[in-house]
Amino acid sequence: MKKNEIQRILKKAKQEGSKTLDESISKSILSLYGVSVVDEIEVVDLDSLKQVAKTWGYPLVLKGISKDIPHKSEMGLVLTNLYNLEDLKKAYNSLESKKDLGIEKIIAQPQIKGSREFVVGMFRDPDFGPVVMFGLGGIFTEAIGDFALRVCPITLDEAVRCVNEIKSKALLGNFRGERAVSIDKLARILVALSELALEFEDIKEIDINPVKITKDGDVIAVDALIGIEQDPCFRVYPDRVAPKNLRKFFYPESVVFIGASSKLGKWGHLLPTNVISGGYEGEIYLVNKRGGEAFGKKMYSSLDQLPDSIDLAVVTIPARFVIDLIPKLAKKNIHHMLLIASGFSEAGEEGKKLQRRLVQVAKENNVFIVGPNTMGLCNPHVNFHCIGTLVQPRPGRTAMVSQSGNVGVQLLSFATDQGIGIRGFCGSGNEAMVCIEDYLEAFYEDNLTSTVMLYVESVKNGRRFFELAKKVSKKKPVILLKGGETDAGVKAASTHTGAMATNVKVFNAMCRQAGILKVDAPTDLLDLAASFSSLPLPKGNRVVIVTLGGGWGVITADLCARYGLELSKIPQELIELIDEKLPDFWSRTNPIDLVGNWDIELPKTILEKVLSWDECDAVINLGILGRKYFMKRYTSSIEKSDPTYSKEFLDNTKEMVEAYERDFLKVCAKMMDKYEKPIFGVRLNTEYNDKTVYEVHGSRYKTVCYNSPEDAVKACAKMYEYFVWLSRS
Repeated sequence: MKKNEIQRILKKAKQEGSKTLDESISKSILSLYGVSVVDEIEVVDLDSLKQVAKTWGYPLVLKGISKDIPHKSEMGLVLTNLYNLEDLKKAYNSLESKKDLGIEKIIAQPQIKGSREFVVGMFRDPDFGPVVMFGLGGIFTEAIGDFALRVCPITLDEAVRCVNEIKSKALLGNFRGERAVSIDKLARILVALSELALEFEDIKEIDINPVKITKDGDVIAVDALIGIEQDPCFRVYPDRVAPKNLRKFFYPESVVFIGASSKLGKWGHLLPTNVISGGYEGEIYLVNKRGGEAFGKKMYSSLDQLPDSIDLAVVTIPARFVIDLIPKLAKKNIHHMLLIASGFSEAGEEGKKLQRRLVQVAKENNVFIVGPNTMGLCNPHVNFHCIGTLVQPRPGRTAMVSQSGNVGVQLLSFATDQGIGIRGFCGSGNEAMVCIEDYLEAFYEDNLTSTVMLYVESVKNGRRFFELAKKVSKKKPVILLKGGETDAGVKAASTHTGAMATNVKVFNAMCRQAGILKVDAPTDLLDLAASFSSLPLPKGNRVVIVTLGGGWGVITADLCARYGLELSKIPQELIELIDEKLPDFWSRTNPIDLVGNWDIELPKTILEKVLSWDECDAVINLGILGRKYFMKRYTSSIEKSDPTYSKEFLDNTKEMVEAYERDFLKVCAKMMDKYEKPIFGVRLNTEYNDKTVYEVHGSRYKTVCYNSPEDAVKACAKMYEYFVWLSRS
C-alpha cells in the first residue's frame, strides 16, 4: 500500500513540475518507512493556535511550508522558542505577512528538547547510484562537513559503522547530562533511506536536517525534504567482456605485430624486441606494408599473406587506419586486438567519435580490443612481455592494471626491482571495450592471482565496479591508488546532502564498503603489494617492536598510535629472559630496545618468544637487517687506519655479518610459517640493489624489509584493516 501511495505522490509532483516535496509530505513518506518524525498540525487562524498550545504545551515551533522553498530557515520561515500565546501570535502574524513568498500553509510542531542535532540524507551519485549520508546537523552541516557516506544498499551493521565513523562521534555518547543516542534508531533511518532510494528512482535526494536527539537519547526527525528527479537520466554502460574472452590476450600461442618496424625507437620495433628477448615461445609474425625484414624475420606486406587464426594482433599503425583493419582481422579469424595506437577518445571530440565507431565495427566483427592508447600488457608465466618498456618481471601472484600507461610501467619496474612477482599486467588505456570492471571479474576467477593492484582514474560502471570489488576482496586483497582526486565533482543540489557530495568522498566510502585498500602514493601501493603477497595477515592490532636503537623505537611507537596499532605490554618472563642478555639499562618495555647489542642470536630468541606469545599479533623489527653495510664501511676504514687487522680477517668479518643476515631472512620466514604472524622488517641502512621481498626456499611466506618505519607501520595497519573487513563481511 505504501508503495502505491508514494508512487501517486511522486507522479502528481512531477506533473506539477515540482523539484521538491514539501516538508509535510516528505515526513509522511519517511514515516511510512519507520522514521520517527515530529508531530505537526496545520494552523489556519489564531483560534487554532490556542488549541495547539492546549494539546502540546510549550515551547512550540511555527513553520511556513512551500514546496518551492527548500531551505525555510534561510528565508525566516522557521520560528522557534515560542513559550507563550503572545509569542505564538507574533510568529503566526509574521508568517502570514510573508505569504507572498509562496507559503502554502503554516504548521505548528512541539519543540523537541535536546542539544544535539544530526543530518541524515541520500543523493544519487552519477557513478555509484544512491548514496546515504550521516553527519553533524543543524547549522553546522555544510560549514564543518563532518559526515560519513555509504553506497546503497546497506545493511543495518554497515549503517551502524557509518554512524560511528564521524569525527564528532563523542556527541553520540552521554553528553552534558543527556543520555547516549540510540545508534540503532539512527542506523535504521539510513537503512530506510537506502530502501526508498532503491525502490523509487524518481527520488533524487532526501535531506533530514536536523534529526534531533532528545534528552533521553531518542531520535526524532524534525525537518525533511525530498528532491524529485523530473527526468531521470539512464546511463549506457559498456558491454561486459567475460574472462574467457580475455584469455588470448595473456596466453597467446601466436602473435602478429601490425605496424612492425626495423627502426629503433618505433613502437613497432620496441614491442617485438621485448617479446622476443623475454623468451616468448609462440609464433611471431610481422606486418609492414613496405615489406622487408626485422629481427631476422620476414615482414609481410599484408594480412592476406598470413595463416588464419592467429591468437593476438598487436596494432601500432595510425588511428585513422585501424577501423578498416578490423574486418580484415575478422576475415583471417583473428578476434583479439591489443591496440597501442593513440588518437582516439583522449584526443578530443573527433577522437571520441572515432573511438565510438571503432567499438561499433569491432562488435560487428566479433573482435575484442584492449586499448586503444595503451602501453601494452604482459604475462610473465608464459614469458609474454608485450609492453612499451624493457622490463620483464618475474612470475608471481600480484595482478596489476593501470589506467595510466606511464604510471603502470613505472610501478611494474619498481615491483620488479623490489622482488614482487607479477601474475600479469595491463595498461588498460582508453578502455574502449575491455574495462577495469572486466579485469576485476577475471581476477576473481583466476587462481594464480592472490593480490590485485590497481591504478584507477575513473570507472565506466560504478555499480558493477563496487559489486565486483567487494566480491574479489572476499577472496584476495584489492589495493588501489586513485588518480584525479579533486572536489570538482560537486553538483548543484537542492539539499545539504547533495551539496556535499563529491566524487572523491563517494569513491572513498565505496572503497571502505568493498574492502578495497586505498592508498595515497605509488610507493604505498608497492609496499602493500609486497606485504600481502608475502606475509600472513595479522589477526589483531597488537604489535611488538624490536629495535636496535631507542629513538627509532619511539618514532615507530608514535607511528603505531597514529595508524591505530597498539603496543603489547611485555610479560615478565620475557623481561627476565632479556635481562640475561642485555645491560641493566635496557628499556624493559615495548619497544624492546637491544641498545645496539651485536649478539647475533638475541634477535632470533626474542622474535621466537614474542611470536609465541598470545598477546602479540605482529612484530616490527628495526635495524636487525642492514648492519652489513655498516660493517662494510667499518672494515674499509679499519683497513686504511689500523694495520693490526689483516685483510683476510676483515673480509671474513664482513662475510660473517652478511651470512648472518641471510640466515635471519630465513629464520623470519620459518617463524611466520610456524606462528602465522607477520614480521615487518626495517633496514638499518640500504643500498641500490636492496629488495623489499626476499624469497626463502621451502617456506610459504617471504621476508619483507622496508626502508623506513612508516612504510612498515602503514603496511601492518592496512593488513589489519583488511583482516577486520574480512571478519565482518
